[in-house]
Amino acid sequence: MTHSSWLIRYGIFLFVCGLTGFASNPSAAATALISGATFGGLSVVWGILVGKGVRFAKWAALATCIMLSGVFSWRSFMSWKAVATGAPKLIAASLITLMLLGSLATVARLLRKKA
Repeated sequence: MTHSSWLIRYGIFLFVCGLTGFASNPSAAATALISGATFGGLSVVWGILVGKGVRFAKWAALATCIMLSGVFSWRSFMSWKAVATGAPKLIAASLITLMLLGSLATVARLLRKKA
């Protein structure tokens, strides 16, 4: 799989995770939909640009994924901490952790020299 197609699939994955998070709690998870759509869409754009040979796009995608990994690490930790104290955040914690794993896999994939 090329870096381009990986990034497009990653973008769709982020969007689906955001949509799932929103669907699980529409009154409190609007940010899940907004962030999933925003960063999912951005990842799809990076994938398209990488596919067209735009050189900076791979590095911009890598920077975006590293930043998202940091954010998802923090949010995952805080969500699981809330779950441990009895807060009803199991779905959110699970989705954020899944997004973290997807982001780390994307960082690893982009660091490979071969597309």
